[in-house]
Amino acid sequence: MKNPFHLAIPVNDLAQADYFYQYVLGCEKGRASESWIDFNLFGHQLVCHCVKQKQINHSNPVDGDEVPVPHFGVILNFDQFDSLSKRLSEQNQSFVIEPKIRFKGEPGEQRTMFLKDPSGNAIEFKAFKSLNNLFKS
Repeated sequence: MKNPFHLAIPVNDLAQADYFYQYVLGCEKGRASESWIDFNLFGHQLVCHCVKQKQINHSNPVDGDEVPVPHFGVILNFDQFDSLSKRLSEQNQSFVIEPKIRFKGEPGEQRTMFLKDPSGNAIEFKAFKSLNNLFKS
């Protein structure tokens, strides 16, 4: 990994966020206070900040799916993607977009899945056959 990203997102229930990121996604919990928690999201720093706000949902069409906007995510390798997909299915996690292959046969072919955390933040996990194709059209 070149440089890990840092992302801070709003959540409306810190205890639910704590459970979801630790026990549903399997993230290691880091520092915390009464109003925020750090998580190790596949080597990246994700911070959940407790705020009281109304979520606004938007989407854009991508390869036949309505992709939630905004969303964030992590690019995994195939083994990590398959392991996480299996873990989420075993926990009866609801998907916004079920695990699938997008852009089949094209340079950007990828496995992808979308879900939401308990506060409605959309998360995408994806995996490419080759990271060299990450930005190819």
